[in-house]
Formats: sequence, structure tokens, C-alpha cells
Amino acid sequence: MLAALLSLTACNTQVRDKAAEARNEIHAEKMEKAEGRVECAPPGAESFSYACTIDRTQSQDGLFLTLRHPDGGFRRLLVTTDGRGVIAADGAEKAEVTILAPDQIEVAIGGARYRLPATVRGAKPGR
Repeated sequence: MLAALLSLTACNTQVRDKAAEARNEIHAEKMEKAEGRVECAPPGAESFSYACTIDRTQSQDGLFLTLRHPDGGFRRLLVTTDGRGVIAADGAEKAEVTILAPDQIEVAIGGARYRLPATVRGAKPGR
């Protein structure tokens, strides 16, 4: 009985691993086709898509990211070096940053959400 239970558990693990692999492959394919775009959910959008473009501008004040929406709207963010990730570069609205993975953050500001590549040191996802 124990051997049957262990083999069943092993099968479930393999099924879950295959599902995760399939999701990762689909995500990688979407990223390849994105051509300079980032995943975003502009204000009013229910789901994420590779609809926003990103411009990077280095200045004496730091690295600025301009995230452009398909409707012409945009947000400017400043990459920080103090562990916060990014902050709003202008305007009164605060950027809320959530760690999704060791190489990705989600930024919410003004009803829009963006998934951006990042180097996250020593933090756990969902924080």
C-alpha cells in the first residue's frame, strides 16, 4: 500500500512539473514575441498583456523608465538603489512594488500594473 501511495505521489509531482514547464514555455514564447514590450494591465484592463513599451533613460539622477500604454498614456518611474525597486518619478501617486520572483517585480500605480524585470536580492516572492 505504501509503495502504491509513493508512486501516486511521484506521478502527481511529474504532472505538476509538466504543467509548470508548459506555463514557463508559453511565457517564454510570449516574451520573445513581445519585442521590447513589457507585460502590463493599463487602467481598466482586467488582465496582463505585452501591450506597453518601455524606454530607459540614464541621467545624473539615475535610471528613469517610461512605460507607455497603447492609448498614449504613460508613467515615469525612477529605479532606486536603496532596495525599494522603483518609485514614481513625477506626480503625487505612489508606486506600489511587489516581488513576484527573483527576477521580476510588479509595480502598481494609478490603476495600472506593470511586470518588470528586476534583480531582487534576498527577498521572497509576494512581499
